[in-house]
Amino acid sequence: MVGLKQRFGVDVVGNIPAGLVPPVTPNPQLFIKLVGNAFAIAVVGFAIAISLGKIFALRHGYRVDSNQELVAFGLNNLIGGIFQYFPVSCSMSWSLVQESTGGNTQVAGAVSSLFILLIILKLGELLQDLPRAVLAATIIVNLKGMLMQFSDICSLWKANRVDLLIWLVTFVATILLKLDLGLAVAVGFSLLLVVVQTQLPHYSVLGQVSDTDIYRDVAEYSDAREVPGVKVFRSSVTIYFANAELYSDTLKQRCGVDADHLISQKKKLLKKQELKLKHLQKDKLPQEQATSSRDNSLSVNVNTSLGDIKSNDVEGFKTKARPENELEEVVASGQEDVNAPDVPTLKALGLPQLDFHSLILDLGALSFVDTVCIKSLKNILGDRSGGVHCILPQSCGHPA
Repeated sequence: MVGLKQRFGVDVVGNIPAGLVPPVTPNPQLFIKLVGNAFAIAVVGFAIAISLGKIFALRHGYRVDSNQELVAFGLNNLIGGIFQYFPVSCSMSWSLVQESTGGNTQVAGAVSSLFILLIILKLGELLQDLPRAVLAATIIVNLKGMLMQFSDICSLWKANRVDLLIWLVTFVATILLKLDLGLAVAVGFSLLLVVVQTQLPHYSVLGQVSDTDIYRDVAEYSDAREVPGVKVFRSSVTIYFANAELYSDTLKQRCGVDADHLISQKKKLLKKQELKLKHLQKDKLPQEQATSSRDNSLSVNVNTSLGDIKSNDVEGFKTKARPENELEEVVASGQEDVNAPDVPTLKALGLPQLDFHSLILDLGALSFVDTVCIKSLKNILGDRSGGVHCILPQSCGHPA
């Protein structure tokens, strides 16, 4: 041997154990102690593998199936655990070396695996005096392609600054923290941005582009014109509990449809109608009683028996029970011209008249619904005080 470590103090690879470890049944007592670290290692290993897989897939034009990769890693770690292997994941340096040498198929992976197996069994001792600096230089040279991803910052700044922010937060978190904590911070930050983006949606009133069937935002496209009598309102994000109130407020601002105010005014109006009906019933009841008594007194003569008088009294009671139904029929038919309650129109509610008769809510961005969204839509669609027809076109592939 050259003796670089003994003669010159060079840091070398050192002892490489040869041979395969015999299979051993895992100790169940270690499961509880290692479950937390095992979960973190599994998440980090799978994240690294999928990230590298997608990078290479974009370079070479193929698709990576995440579910298939997860099953493959699970089987490898399950079998490798019996042989006391390290957790199986993707080697960044080795993958880049293989790509740089032109290995693009599974044959290259099989040849690499056989070569590693040969080193483990027989050739490992030949690499014991290999300087670590040589390995480091090889890895750094092959990491050049990964480091070139810093050039993506400029393109992300122009394309999508939200993606750039996620990229920077992930990079800083993985550098300052451990890899598993950095990934956890990146995932949490991404979820937080999703919630924030739903709070900053783009609402628009759509108009038809001249001589086409295309509808665009009338505020952004000068050629887009609203269809007379029709309002088309669109949201760029899904509607759920966090932004349902914002959706209703923007609809009120853009289209003048204040569903909550209309519903509250209608309830007040209905209460007034009920009070008017009660007053009408009270006013009609004495008149009907007097008329009934006069009719019954005229129907009795000197030859009337006691049974006939009782019969007439029963008929009188039936007549007394009649005015309430007759009153409802009169009010419903509109014959009561003075005391009849007003029809619940916008004018009766004290609101300005709308300049459209149909409201179309474009819910193409609606990916899911919750109870708050359903209640908001019911308030908008269920109120017909303004005489406006509300339409929900089925823009998505399945009914909402």
